[in-house]
Amino acid sequence: MEWLIDLFQNESVAHAVLILSLVAATGFLLGSIRVYGISLGVAGVLFSGLIFGHLGFRINPQVMEFAREFGLILFVYTIGMQVGPGILASLRRQGLPLNIMAASIVFLGVGITIALSYLAGIDMSVAVGLFSGGTTNTPALGAAQQALKDLPGVTGNTPSMPGLGYAIAYPFGIIGIILVMGLIRFFYKITPSVEATSFSKELASTTPKLSTMNLVVENPNLDGLPINKIPGLDESGVIISRVFNGQAIQIATPDTVVKRGDVVLVVGPKDELEKIQLIVGTRSDMDLRSLPSTLTTRRVVVTRKEVLGKTVDELQLPARFGVTITRISRAGVEFTPTQDFGFQFGDTVLVVGDKESIKKAADVLGNSPKQLNHPQVVPIFVGIALGIIIGSWPLNIPHVPAPVRLGLAGGPLLAAIILSRIGRIGPLIWYMPLSANFMLREVGIVLFLACVGISSGDRFVETLTQGNGFYWMACASLITFLPLAIVGFIARAVYKLNFVSVCGVLSGSMTDPPALAFANSMAGSDAPSISYATVYPLTMLLRVVSAQLLVLIFI
Repeated sequence: MEWLIDLFQNESVAHAVLILSLVAATGFLLGSIRVYGISLGVAGVLFSGLIFGHLGFRINPQVMEFAREFGLILFVYTIGMQVGPGILASLRRQGLPLNIMAASIVFLGVGITIALSYLAGIDMSVAVGLFSGGTTNTPALGAAQQALKDLPGVTGNTPSMPGLGYAIAYPFGIIGIILVMGLIRFFYKITPSVEATSFSKELASTTPKLSTMNLVVENPNLDGLPINKIPGLDESGVIISRVFNGQAIQIATPDTVVKRGDVVLVVGPKDELEKIQLIVGTRSDMDLRSLPSTLTTRRVVVTRKEVLGKTVDELQLPARFGVTITRISRAGVEFTPTQDFGFQFGDTVLVVGDKESIKKAADVLGNSPKQLNHPQVVPIFVGIALGIIIGSWPLNIPHVPAPVRLGLAGGPLLAAIILSRIGRIGPLIWYMPLSANFMLREVGIVLFLACVGISSGDRFVETLTQGNGFYWMACASLITFLPLAIVGFIARAVYKLNFVSVCGVLSGSMTDPPALAFANSMAGSDAPSISYATVYPLTMLLRVVSAQLLVLIFI
């Protein structure tokens, strides 16, 4: 048994992996316990880590730091990869209101911190630590500590006080945001799964659902005109799929000539179809899709590297193979392609034509579904490396003595969002199967929470029970709870914001991955991640700058 005792006592790599695994396993068990229908979920790993740390379990500091930071990087990077393709639609739809709400939470927290320093007699060196821990923002703590080092005349224990305040405030920073989410859910009798479904429908509404219409060509100005010359067609996003000339159905290509009396099958958003109807003619009782024909449809997956980034016009599929692309699905959204539309890995294309022509077009596009399940490993590490560079890039702000950085969380998140939007650079394809994304995300957040809990557990109870620990924690709870509750309830009551968006804004305003993980598990979807990523960059910058200004102005 000596070998087993030695395994638990020596700070080896095997010891670190063993302790982290035990913390993760017991944390998930703790997180699965439901009280009044609410559970901690993955946040239970944090509290399991606190217990292990309090019981005296230690991990080599260098191993601990690597596991914590790398876990955080994996978590935020996979979030960026997931939400990146749809984030522009979210920004267009409600980006400004969401960022105003998140910024309001930051500024309210700053105001409460200043008030507590003056009214509750807490030194600002401690108060800024409470501000950082109460909002679970480690970069803000680092910025405050750096600003303290740069101030002349700061001596004694003052430089260590922000860290102590941070340790006291951090646990309720996690609990507080979960508590606010639970209160909003309870007060408004919300069913998260229903809200998530409603959010998905609302998001999909930004790209109108496609419809079809059969039209008789009656406009004499269109008689003898090729399809690519029909006015308003390109701008409308409407595609002509098939043409019936009274004798046979043929595929519609840009060069196909239409004549009066022809029946055309058009595909596009319903509103645009009605506009095209005014140009073309009246509706036909005939449905070209149901008539006997050699034409068929097939969904083809874009997997061939050579076509990635190329446009519909560049591939010339209609001219080369006599097929027409009528619909494309990307990130769960279906739309009709324009001639300048660029293909990305994983796009699903609906191709119309005869079987042999479709087969040739499918060979060009790739159509290898197996490749969708194969993770692109090299781009993951390239993306993370770029994220580290972005996060370490110093941003010099006037009158702020230390440069501001997005850090190891903000940099990889921003890099993943950008790269997932680009899709491909040279031979590198930024595509991650959903199952791989979920696995890396869960591993990342578990590593991060376990390390935070273990590192804080050894001094948490001692700091809490001695001196002003409970008093500081009570003050920090105000910094955490009040801004979240005020903005959260206003967002729901006044602006009628969807609950999953509220949760994402609250998590993003605190730059809090555990809270986001809790919100995702509660909603049963990744919907909160979209609003989280929408507000995260601005919030991170505001929190880091605010912590520095609190030190520079009030110490």
